[in-house]
Amino acid sequence: MAERILIADDDAVQRRLLENMVQRCGYEAITVDSGDAAMARLIDPEAAAIDALVLDLMMPGLDGMGVLDKIRDSGLSIPVIVQTAHGGIENVVSAMRAGAHDFVVKPVGVERLQVSLRNALNTSALKGELQRIRHSREGKLTFADIVTRNAGMDAVLRTARKAATSTIPVLIEGESGVGKELIARAIHGSGERSSKPFVAVNCGAIPDNLVESILFGHEKGAFTGATDRHLGKFVEAHGGTLFLDEVGELPLSAQVKLLRALQEGSVEAVGGRKPVKVDVRIISATNRKLLDLVKAGQFREDLFYRLHVLPLTVPPLRARREDIPYLLRHFLARFCAEENKPITSIAGDAMTMLTQLDWPGNIRQLENAVYRAVVMSEGDQLGLADFPQTTAHAPSIVASAVAPLIVEPVFHTMAPTMVPGIDAAPISLAAGSLSMLTAENEVRALEELESEIIRFAIAHYRGQMSEVARRLKIGRSTLYRKLDEAAEKDSSIADSAPSN
Repeated sequence: MAERILIADDDAVQRRLLENMVQRCGYEAITVDSGDAAMARLIDPEAAAIDALVLDLMMPGLDGMGVLDKIRDSGLSIPVIVQTAHGGIENVVSAMRAGAHDFVVKPVGVERLQVSLRNALNTSALKGELQRIRHSREGKLTFADIVTRNAGMDAVLRTARKAATSTIPVLIEGESGVGKELIARAIHGSGERSSKPFVAVNCGAIPDNLVESILFGHEKGAFTGATDRHLGKFVEAHGGTLFLDEVGELPLSAQVKLLRALQEGSVEAVGGRKPVKVDVRIISATNRKLLDLVKAGQFREDLFYRLHVLPLTVPPLRARREDIPYLLRHFLARFCAEENKPITSIAGDAMTMLTQLDWPGNIRQLENAVYRAVVMSEGDQLGLADFPQTTAHAPSIVASAVAPLIVEPVFHTMAPTMVPGIDAAPISLAAGSLSMLTAENEVRALEELESEIIRFAIAHYRGQMSEVARRLKIGRSTLYRKLDEAAEKDSSIADSAPSN
């Protein structure tokens, strides 16, 4: 799924021009005609998230500076590219001080806009990744730090947010590498215990003979090698959250003592003489079906029902492919910063291939693949060749990812003289795009073709309407009338479309 770019401009022609440019850059464009509409879209909790904002400074009502102030006051973290026809140094300074990421002057060219958007998104990804790491280390991670655009994952997070306001035991289920601990940390960081410790224990990594000592502590001399007193993870997490990862790996003897600790709210150290009261919130996780373990006699049924009060099932990465481009951007930003590599992006064919893979190791595998590619790459963009171990297992996917690159040159072989007065290059591109739109033998109306050609001419001549009118051999008033008619038609089609 492409990043969503919100365009706020009161000029209909400029909006359509920017919309066309943003789409040509490979992003999804959403347009509004005022500052108030932009803020309403940004703070709408039911609407899809916006990744960047292209904002006109000079608008009636709430202007661009007002929008920047409201974004800051609302605590929104979104990169803003300000554009205006008035390129005075005062406007530039004011906008940048108010939080704008970049500044462009109308009419902006598609190349300049593309660079600005790419830099803004990369910077935003890096800030988000660094903030996520810092919040995780400080125990202050929240749901805002979790990257997702998947409806199924959103449903999981909505349930988790409700759980964060209580002390209800949560069992997070899902394959290895899907981010179970990240959700556990977000639940802790979003609740009343966020200022208290978050203690994580990998139950599958503890030797059986040390499980009780690690969880509940031991007294000095309780067993051979116990030279000092150890408090245990329950006591360490007192007042906060204890995260029991891979809880299904606990031996049965430890399960009995864990059940008693949950029932009585106290733990007894190995070699101890009296129990110690503890106040902990329990979040557990497993990559196995605990109910199957219960049926096999490997997990206590009474403990299962103690932990399985509010289950959350995290979908694997192959079921949330729309998240992959966003995760790739975050990982790329982080590893480029850590390794001091000047890599700016991932090539389109590589992005397509990575999005189509199943990733059995889920997010952890994806993260490792990007890390390896960043370290080994010698260019400023990651391509298919930078993922050799990944592409080696997916030849059919690689072929399908490269297929569009083979087809693309055909567009430029079409006759460049379809419309007199416009240079050959833009009409070749226009012909290619029009041929894609008619690939299914649809017969398009003449006015649709005319509207499409006008859009390409505006994009090619960077919004210089006098030059567009001269090249198309029509008057400026006729050009604006045709644009208005096209806008009205698009609006009427949208209004008459059936709702789902």
